[in-house]
Amino acid sequence: MAKIFVTGGAGFIGSALCGFLLEAGHEVTAYDNLLLGRRDFLAPYKTNPRFSFVEADLLDDDRLRREMAGHRLVFHLAANSDIGRGARETGLDLRIGTLATHRVLEAMRLNGAGEIVFASSSAVYGDRPRVVPTPEGYGPLFPISLYGASKLACEGLLSAFCHLFGMRAWIFRFANIIGINGTHGAAFDFTMRLKKDPSRLTVLGDGRQAKPYLHVSDCVAGMWFGYTHAREEINCFNLAVDGATTVREIAETVLREAGLEGTPIEYTGGERGWRGDVPQVRLDGEKLAALGWRARRSSGEAVRQGVRELVGQYLGSRG
Repeated sequence: MAKIFVTGGAGFIGSALCGFLLEAGHEVTAYDNLLLGRRDFLAPYKTNPRFSFVEADLLDDDRLRREMAGHRLVFHLAANSDIGRGARETGLDLRIGTLATHRVLEAMRLNGAGEIVFASSSAVYGDRPRVVPTPEGYGPLFPISLYGASKLACEGLLSAFCHLFGMRAWIFRFANIIGINGTHGAAFDFTMRLKKDPSRLTVLGDGRQAKPYLHVSDCVAGMWFGYTHAREEINCFNLAVDGATTVREIAETVLREAGLEGTPIEYTGGERGWRGDVPQVRLDGEKLAALGWRARRSSGEAVRQGVRELVGQYLGSRG
């Protein structure tokens, strides 16, 4: 049994990770300022004696260092999940992404915590890399969003801290994650738009944007597998599946699950949804597969299950 510290623990992926770790018998501290996370996502664990929740900010150095004391392993998932907001507030990803990651690493150094698992992103690869599907060794890396830039900067900080202070890091470059308690992404956005107005569905772009989707349960299982099977100083993996799912397919799936198949879809046009969006992503997942792990669901299967969960959660069951 390990004592594990989870930043962003009340968020979409963080709350799923807390449940996964508790079920495996570990002691878990979730740390979250609830800017994007939700306390109710952690409600199933509040009576578990091996679980504790700390509502605090990662930029509060003293509080972070105190609460982290006694933990040897940190899962660092806290970040700005709203890429569009990061483009409007240009300091946001710097503060709650890059600077917060430095504070986490410094608290680890001062507490003697030697291992960190970091949630990075395929956004670090930028727009249209020359190698597709894209492997972890591809470069140079030129992200096109401040979110992607922050994730890349964080990876650099992890590498430097590991070299200088004898730490070990596991970096996972996520595909798009989908599932219960989702708080962002195409499927979530479509669900919330239909909740507000079920008479039409507006979709940014032309609907041909396509990315690999990973169910949140496969995401947390993949991180744990990578952590337990890779033992280099810096371990970097794409966490993804083969292939991709289009935005059009996601929109149609949401309408079908919501019982609104006759609702018209209105596309705004253009190859990307917004400036900073990477319209086409394909990731090479063979590095993690060589260690023995593959997702249980394809991209399409993950979307169908994730949409079913989101529609049930936010719109209610069709009955």
